[in-house]
Amino acid sequence: MERISIDPITRLEGHGRIEIFLDDAGNVANAYFQVPELRGFEQFCIGRLAEEMPIITNRICGVCPEAHHMASVKALDDLFAVESPPAARKIRELLYMAFFVTDHTTHFYALGGPDFIVGPDAPPGERNILGVARKVGLDIARQVIGCRSRNHHIIQLLSGRGIHPVAGVPGGWSRPVTSAEQTEVVEAARQNVEFALFTLQLFADIVLANPVYRELVTSDLYLHRTYSMGTVDADRRVNFYDGLVRVVDPDGNELVTYPPSSYMDHIAERVEPWTYLKFPFLKNVGWKGFVDGPESGVYTTTPLSRLNVADGMATPRAQEHFDRLFATFGSTKNDKGRYQPVHHRLATHWARLVELLYAAERMLELAEDPEIISPHIRTIPDPRGIKGSGIGSVEAPRGTLTHHYVTDKRGVLQQVNLIVGTTNNYAPMAMSVKRAAEGLIKGGEVIEEGLLNRIEMAFRLYDPCLSCATHALPGQMPFRLLIRDPQGNILRELGRNL
Repeated sequence: MERISIDPITRLEGHGRIEIFLDDAGNVANAYFQVPELRGFEQFCIGRLAEEMPIITNRICGVCPEAHHMASVKALDDLFAVESPPAARKIRELLYMAFFVTDHTTHFYALGGPDFIVGPDAPPGERNILGVARKVGLDIARQVIGCRSRNHHIIQLLSGRGIHPVAGVPGGWSRPVTSAEQTEVVEAARQNVEFALFTLQLFADIVLANPVYRELVTSDLYLHRTYSMGTVDADRRVNFYDGLVRVVDPDGNELVTYPPSSYMDHIAERVEPWTYLKFPFLKNVGWKGFVDGPESGVYTTTPLSRLNVADGMATPRAQEHFDRLFATFGSTKNDKGRYQPVHHRLATHWARLVELLYAAERMLELAEDPEIISPHIRTIPDPRGIKGSGIGSVEAPRGTLTHHYVTDKRGVLQQVNLIVGTTNNYAPMAMSVKRAAEGLIKGGEVIEEGLLNRIEMAFRLYDPCLSCATHALPGQMPFRLLIRDPQGNILRELGRNL
């Protein structure tokens, strides 16, 4: 078979490659989205004290350390059977909203957005943040940089560091918010709301108003009918920090709503020999392979999935854009008052911007809350109350993130399980890449670079963070160490297993 390799794939966090195999007629026989890197974070955390985990796990990734920090401290709350004070929970969520603003901004303007703002067929050297700046103008580029700068400042203000937070502790938060800091955060949040509204208008002007892009977004090329997963609050609205995990089928019917602590009753993981990343699936539906439909246990946990499972948004202006998105795709509400899911995967870019506005509005609500400056920000855990197991979950920008720690009676880790957003989305990412390849590569047609980029767009819409997602496989990984002389001759060969 003829083989086409896209290696490395671009504009993502981590490393990956796409392998496409063509039959004798020049059509796609199969396509693989491979993750060749191995991290093994779960394994080398074993033997450490559980309270170190918020500092260790946020080193998994420099793009989303806040998500791991937050899931970790929530797991410690559960492990030590301690409830954080209301002010601490609000500070945590306030920090998390600032993080969501920066992360979604980064993806739209630097990772996924260039495919639309600059164009999917533009030269590779232009499909980047610099190309975006040239296309939209320096004034808009300054707004993007300013948004990231002010929110990283807020993250540092609240958490002690601008990249890897350190303020989260079992039972709460390690430093209070002062009145002066509250004023500063309120102003930053107001600017975030205006920036989010501006970005949504930019998306409408550049993407939705362009017939070519609109047809691309609404076409079947990037469509898959899978289950959707996301966290919702008590009113079944989108929530990033806390709530219940809800799963709906491709028609929008609720399959299950469960507390994060019971994730093992609903999620199983499959291993394939050609990649280091696992494939989670819905245990009660079962693994049917890389296929969609209600009979397949494949699910997604993306911004679009979060909107699909929710009855609405918890802030007013985000709700307006939520309604606009579903109306554009002709979605109607079912008898439960919930929109029929949207399965056009490129709509995830739009959903991400709706979430950007929600995060900005929610950040402003929390910043203006008088309780945010309360000095009561921690409940000291009783070490005698350690449960032996703790589970924490948040919605990371890329999907539902779960940390599960098992310890001995001293709090020393015996087992660690991390299911991150990108891992949840691995099966649908692989399916989307294959579908795009099948739809774009036809026998006898010239395969140009722009066409290959449109295949990359199939994974890029998920905003994967592969450095977060890769873990040790069951069993051992053999490798060889070769010692060569200057001429390249093998002097000695050592073998061992990790």
